[in-house]
Amino acid sequence: MKIALCQLNYTIGDFAANSKKIIDNIEKAKHSHCDLVVFSELAICGYPPLDFLENKDFIHTALRAIESIANHCQGITAIVGGVEINPNKKGKKLYNTAFVLADGKIQQSVYKTLLPTYDIFDEYRYFEPNTFFDTVRIAGVDVALTICEDLWDKQPVENSFSQSKLYTVSPLAEIKSKFDIIINIAASPFSLQQENARKSVLIDNAKQYHVPVVYVNQVSANTELIFDGQSMVINPKGEMVLEMSEFSEDFSIFDTNQSIKSDLPVHQLDQAGKLYQAILLGLSDYFRKMGFTKAVIGLSGGIDSAVVAALAVDALGADNVVGILMPSKFSSDHSISDAEQLAANLGIKTHLLPIADSVEAVENTLEPVFRGTAFGIAEENIQARIRGVFLMAYANKFGHILLNTSNKSEAAVGYSTLYGDMNGGLSILGDVYKTQVYLLAEYINRNGERIPINSITKAPSAELRPGQKDADSLPDYDTLDAILKLYIEKKYSRDEIIAAGYEAETVQKTVLMVNRNEYKRFQSPPILRLSPKAFGLGRRMPLVAQYDF
Repeated sequence: MKIALCQLNYTIGDFAANSKKIIDNIEKAKHSHCDLVVFSELAICGYPPLDFLENKDFIHTALRAIESIANHCQGITAIVGGVEINPNKKGKKLYNTAFVLADGKIQQSVYKTLLPTYDIFDEYRYFEPNTFFDTVRIAGVDVALTICEDLWDKQPVENSFSQSKLYTVSPLAEIKSKFDIIINIAASPFSLQQENARKSVLIDNAKQYHVPVVYVNQVSANTELIFDGQSMVINPKGEMVLEMSEFSEDFSIFDTNQSIKSDLPVHQLDQAGKLYQAILLGLSDYFRKMGFTKAVIGLSGGIDSAVVAALAVDALGADNVVGILMPSKFSSDHSISDAEQLAANLGIKTHLLPIADSVEAVENTLEPVFRGTAFGIAEENIQARIRGVFLMAYANKFGHILLNTSNKSEAAVGYSTLYGDMNGGLSILGDVYKTQVYLLAEYINRNGERIPINSITKAPSAELRPGQKDADSLPDYDTLDAILKLYIEKKYSRDEIIAAGYEAETVQKTVLMVNRNEYKRFQSPPILRLSPKAFGLGRRMPLVAQYDF
């Protein structure tokens, strides 16, 4: 059987554009004399549609789109992800569905069994799990058709909950008849740890059932979630025989009669390269799908804003990025010169808007209230908030999106100002630790200096008071990030982190800062998810709580 794998970028709710992409690729597969063309999970509506799935018009439009696509399936079979209404009165109203289209109509529907209900996933909120297991006959081949997590048979029980039955193994184990191939359509989001886990699952299934595994993922970004593609085919020996591109659309053909391992190009992207490509996709898709083209960034001369500016230029183009320089009376000379050098290196337009007079005007207005008190955090934050006012005014006036420049380390410990440097339409470094920001800066400079070296080497500072340095109130970033990763991503207790070799007082202080700043993170802009545990949808913590445990 000759199979076309279609790795495409879908927009949630854009049925016309999604349908056109699918139909165009069906025609392309026809011209290549393919027997079968495969698209990803929920391809017709985009993933994740969230509470759109509670909208009847959304569901009926999705179903009509599938029927329209089926009309183009003459002389070829297509597998397209979508939603189907549950005809039973019991259970959820919908199924997460793989539609099998041929001869101009829907021939068969296969439903998802293992519905993820953890981290960013909440599929059991909308979908009823499958309880019927059989193969699909396509071009004389018996196909075990599965949807994403249906192959993740080693996942914990709590990740796949069903009122009617708890499935802790893949539905493949429930299929009684023999099958010749496994096809898995997926919407598997990117994280730095996901690639190896994903490949391991596919290889294990190929070896266990002694059949090829065809895996088709989408490649896109929808708000926080980034889908990296990397669709692939694994032969019965567990060897990769086809691997599609990372972070871009792709079309490949696999012939089941030619499943011998070949010399495939090996992906050379390191951690920084993967972060870079993922952020570019997340940033460009956010703007394109929202209908915006231009970004504005506050340039401080520091490494965070420099990295954000360089990423914005690479994603949107230099003509679409504007930097605003807003020095205060505490700003060092090199803050301005480093920002100006960055702008020159990147070729972006800048505006210089000193804030000293504005800060003084606010302080004078507050003087009757603040009289007799010492200069402190409130006065420092006035500076950050005035910068936020200037940036949002510019964005509002000229139709730009403000890009937030805070990193994950700062967000974790509350080292940011509400309604000031936390402003923005999108946070592209909010899931990037400070130590990873340095890796990104080095990667951006891999072919020459774009980010000024001084922005990379100078001691980090918010410059909100004389001589201020991040190190005055935070552990060194190597230590801080290591503790944060254990606490946030690995879910270690304080005692476990201390047992791992970190000083008890530093651990206690760090954990306290993380816990007491949840209210700030709740009000942050959407954060591109790059790690297994990002702030936002995947980490739901109470704002009002006691953490003395």
